[in-house]
Amino acid sequence: MKKCRITVMRMARYDDLIARYENPITHACDLKEGQVFIANGWQKPEGLCESAWESMSAFVMALSHGAENLYDGWMQNQKSAMISCNDGFRPVSFYIEALEEDAE
Repeated sequence: MKKCRITVMRMARYDDLIARYENPITHACDLKEGQVFIANGWQKPEGLCESAWESMSAFVMALSHGAENLYDGWMQNQKSAMISCNDGFRPVSFYIEALEEDAE
């Protein structure tokens, strides 16, 4: 089993949807573009929000166990995936790539 690098690539915000549908909240997300997490195999990295992990954990599991070409040729790096969290108001896109380093 390999480690996987998870990089925050882009953060979106849909203010029109927030204004129309969301109850006011003061704090939604601590992530920053360019932030990197290392998953030790299938284990959720510390500091990664649970909602994002639920969206990507199956892909991290597959890549850490050697899966390739998850998108049938879409990805340049066959040992990677581009995943977004399931927050419809503030979706975050993550680039996940299997590393050569073995998980502990």
